[in-house]
Amino acid sequence: MTTPPTAAPPPAAPLPAVLEGHPLVVVDVEGNGGRPPQIVEIAVLPVDGPVTAHDLRSWLVRPSVPITPFARRIHGIGNDDVERKPRWHGVSHEIQPVLTGRTLVAHNAGTEYRVLSAHLPGWQPPLVLDTLTLAKHVWPGLPGYGLDALVAHADLDTTGTDGQRPHRAGYDTWCAWLLFRTLL
Repeated sequence: MTTPPTAAPPPAAPLPAVLEGHPLVVVDVEGNGGRPPQIVEIAVLPVDGPVTAHDLRSWLVRPSVPITPFARRIHGIGNDDVERKPRWHGVSHEIQPVLTGRTLVAHNAGTEYRVLSAHLPGWQPPLVLDTLTLAKHVWPGLPGYGLDALVAHADLDTTGTDGQRPHRAGYDTWCAWLLFRTLL
């Protein structure tokens, strides 16, 4: 497990009434570059009310198929970084309970959902909320809707993501949460 960012998100309006009382979980996964991808890093942020970065948890996972050079260029995680980490079955028992019964929030959530569903047969979130889709609705006509571009567009403060960088699961999860709050 890696160290979470330390800053709290800026004050934001309460969640819309339709989401009140519904536990959320913000998720990002990084893959090995395979088809289908195997998870090499996952971060989860359960949201039952106000959260801080201390609520964010992340795991590195050793895939059975090596990480491709292309995937490593994107997220910076190499085979040497995961060679002593547990396989998915060694961490899934910690992750699945945090996801179960919660609305999934993610950037480009369809991808995260497909990867998680392949790794957790039978898991089904009650609802999936996609910050990419929300951003296109709230901010139509932007030149790009990648998470990095939206973080810059919204001028989100990511200084609390100490030791993290874009395309790492913890950083992207925290940014998706900040973006979700901003879009709401």
